[in-house]
Amino acid sequence: MSTKKTTTQPLLDVQNLKTYFYTDDGVLTAVDGVDFQVAPRQVFGLVGESGCGKSVTSLSLMRLVDTPGKIVDGQVLLQGENLLDKTPAEMTKVRGSQISMIFQQPKSSLNPVFTIGDQIVEVFKIHETISEKDARQQAVELLRRVGIPDPERKAQAYPHELSGGQAQRVMIAMALALKPRLLIADEPTTALDATIQAQILDLMQDLRDTTDTAVILITHDLGVIAELADRVAVMYAGKIVEEGDTTALFDKPLHPYTQGLMGSIPVLGDTKERLEVIPGNVPSLINLQPGCRFASRCGARVEHNLEICTQVEPDLIEFDAGHKVRCWLYQEHAGHTPPLKAFADKKDRK
Repeated sequence: MSTKKTTTQPLLDVQNLKTYFYTDDGVLTAVDGVDFQVAPRQVFGLVGESGCGKSVTSLSLMRLVDTPGKIVDGQVLLQGENLLDKTPAEMTKVRGSQISMIFQQPKSSLNPVFTIGDQIVEVFKIHETISEKDARQQAVELLRRVGIPDPERKAQAYPHELSGGQAQRVMIAMALALKPRLLIADEPTTALDATIQAQILDLMQDLRDTTDTAVILITHDLGVIAELADRVAVMYAGKIVEEGDTTALFDKPLHPYTQGLMGSIPVLGDTKERLEVIPGNVPSLINLQPGCRFASRCGARVEHNLEICTQVEPDLIEFDAGHKVRCWLYQEHAGHTPPLKAFADKKDRK
């Protein structure tokens, strides 16, 4: 986990982001009022199950949501400029130069009919005034930097001639070509075997420590988050349900969903016969019921007999300095006292 110091002024400030999909069955609220900030040079983890809205959040930041999806509300402030106000032509200039993205399937993201070198050179041609010779030299240097062996020769290769790990390194090289302020890595190791995953994570650790680029790391793998992220947000059914410093969140997860995720991780030397399982299924994001989106799966709701959980949706509140949670276990409301008294006690002491 990084100990790199960050400034207080956010590089990225996401406010009330909402991205909906208009389907024949109804409106699917994929991202529904998401707020978070990323500081310069920070690694910010976004974690949750498949379908929770992580990837749609990343595509929304890049303005790459396709029909029938639509960003319906919110602001995405990159160094104070709202990306949602920019024209398509302006966003083309922003992508790559200020904000870049590494996608889940590296080989499918590369053009099969052009060499690796040509595709990296094209990045420079779109955004900079540069000679063909200088662009090719920089392309080779980028391949060398991300650990591609014999980069001069590999620059002449086509995507089908690369392994999965090499293709992912090429994608990282392309994303870093113009020294963006923010890099979004969407499940960067999902399609790779364990050995290659470790190599890619080592590469990302090195980039984190040697560049000024901030990273949003999107994954369902809590082990990756623990290793790389400075701060982490947990998503569930289109909402952030918990956010905090990575060490604090792993030491004391507050939301029952986060606790369930932690309990499902195998630990070497643990004597438990079986891992914990979160009961039930993720709710449909079409025609959602009122209340907390995790209520139907929450053992804590049953344990404390909390009727409010199925009636009113909780806010994302600050439980402790920098540690936020969206849960009625900690949050007061008219006629409701949080059963875990720590939050109420903290308020009384202020």
